[in-house]
Amino acid sequence: MKMTMRRDVLLGMGAGMGAMALPGIVRAQGAARVVVVGGGFGGATAARYLRRLNPELRITLVEPQERFVTCPFSNLYLGGLRDWDSITHGYDGLRAAGVEVVHALAEDVDGSARTLTLADRTRLDWDRLVLSPGIDFRWGELAGYDQAAAELAPHAWKAGPQTQLLRRQLEEMEDGGTFAIVVPQGAFRCPPGPYERASMVAHYLRTHKPRSKVLILDSQDRFSKQALFQQGWQALYGDMIEWIGQSDDGLVVEVDAGAREAVTAFGTRHKADVLNMIPPQRAGLIADRAGVTDETGWVPVRADRFESARVPGVHVLGDATIAAPMPKSGFCANAQAKVAAAAIAADLAGQEPPPASFANTCYSLVGPGYGISVAGVYRAEGEKVIEVEGSGGVSPLEAGPGFRQAEADYGAGWYASICADVWGTA
Repeated sequence: MKMTMRRDVLLGMGAGMGAMALPGIVRAQGAARVVVVGGGFGGATAARYLRRLNPELRITLVEPQERFVTCPFSNLYLGGLRDWDSITHGYDGLRAAGVEVVHALAEDVDGSARTLTLADRTRLDWDRLVLSPGIDFRWGELAGYDQAAAELAPHAWKAGPQTQLLRRQLEEMEDGGTFAIVVPQGAFRCPPGPYERASMVAHYLRTHKPRSKVLILDSQDRFSKQALFQQGWQALYGDMIEWIGQSDDGLVVEVDAGAREAVTAFGTRHKADVLNMIPPQRAGLIADRAGVTDETGWVPVRADRFESARVPGVHVLGDATIAAPMPKSGFCANAQAKVAAAAIAADLAGQEPPPASFANTCYSLVGPGYGISVAGVYRAEGEKVIEVEGSGGVSPLEAGPGFRQAEADYGAGWYASICADVWGTA
């Protein structure tokens, strides 16, 4: 993919929301209300853009956390290239834009009555509901790995305390130890994420504990940007990173979190000093409560508006959705939210929504000044997402240091731009 195209995509991510008057929590007579659940890349974007598209709408964002920690760039925190505050964002920018922000846990949805019930039993009426619930884990599906085990062998696949726990374990690990990452079967958040994490951990170890090793036990035989990652690993870290794919006995079927051991399908026991377990995943729990998930645990949606295929009036965004070939990424959640916001605003105004189109670029940092990326452009065809023929691509293998540095810079620029677009912060 040409670098000029990636720059154009980044420029399209810029913010520019005007501040609006703060609405009250009680529905005003005749004012349509949209309730948004989840304050991440999808939900916060939908709330902001709905206000921009129609300032008369009453927008309520429900999010339990007062500050949101992003999974994007959390690997850089593990590698020592970012501090905690730089990946943590508040909601004052959304409040200034006229969005009512309620810090509470959404507990139940009644699609027929069009109500959302919070954990304190407060009920919010809605004319349209937007769910951006992220992921939940299939606890217990992998033998020996449940929520208690995650305190010993952290996943850090929801950024927050688990990320900090994994960082502490990495810092406490003796030089010469093994940091093992287990990659799950099935769909999961951010397909390149485990391999960027391996890269950032290797950077930390090379700097502080150079006799150590990173082991990746993978349930699959191919992964996103594989040739680019492996080229970078060899150039920057030599043989510090070992990847074992499924065919070579990389599929983990059992975990002993206390002993920090992972057991593969062929019975091989891998002992680690730090065991980073990424569990099997599904849509966030509120999606189940809303009745929008199918037998896979994910949410089928209409691609032209990201409305649930099962419950009218409920739009679902981001990692929780079935939207392949779009990956489960923050960039995609942001793009889907804009399509959903445009569709909702048009519906409530009695108009036809604009055609749905999407873009995605997943940047990964292999080491300081060494970035790689994969990009795609998509559109809705009927109720499905399809990739635009001839669009997208990956960073070239033959690129030199200047190109890799530029990709790293573009990744940092993307992060600053999307955070400004979503939360009004850099």
